[in-house]
Amino acid sequence: MENILEKSDPELVELSLKNKEFYGFLIQKYQDKLKRYILRISGGVYNDADDILQDVFIKVYKNLNDYDPELKFSSWIYRITHNETISFLRKVNRKPTTYNFEIDAVKVKTIEEDLTLDQKLDNLKVKENLLRIISNLDKKYQDVVLLRYTEDKDYQEISDILKKPQGTVATLLRQAKGQLKEEITKNRHLFP
Repeated sequence: MENILEKSDPELVELSLKNKEFYGFLIQKYQDKLKRYILRISGGVYNDADDILQDVFIKVYKNLNDYDPELKFSSWIYRITHNETISFLRKVNRKPTTYNFEIDAVKVKTIEEDLTLDQKLDNLKVKENLLRIISNLDKKYQDVVLLRYTEDKDYQEISDILKKPQGTVATLLRQAKGQLKEEITKNRHLFP
């Protein structure tokens, strides 16, 4: 028998609908990614991340019949995760102060190329300053920057997750990149 984890998401969904024991493989495939995403968009609510994640997987399971295999499963499950996290934060009357995420050299390079910066962003202090600037963006820009640069989602996936038209996502990302570039230029001394 082929490795079950090598099956595509739609195949795992189909198997899960036939036999609920297969749902554990979807959980296994997504739990680490989704927990990191919850921590990133909640500002690091570590104590509650497992509860939110559990609620996500319960909601996904209950709505598995509604999943449209024409769409990417990852976009669908990320949208549910996003909504559950935001709902949780509203319930406890808490807003994330900053996103809690790491940024590696590859992601810095991607941002650098997307912003067509004159200078190179390559040391640890520069990464910290870039994270600070990103976390100070408007919330609507943080969402698209987070999904694009830390979750490696394309415009269509971001559109599906945030339930915004793809054109709006492109506009938000373009505006976010403009703000990022402006802040980096204004704070050039932080980016040697």
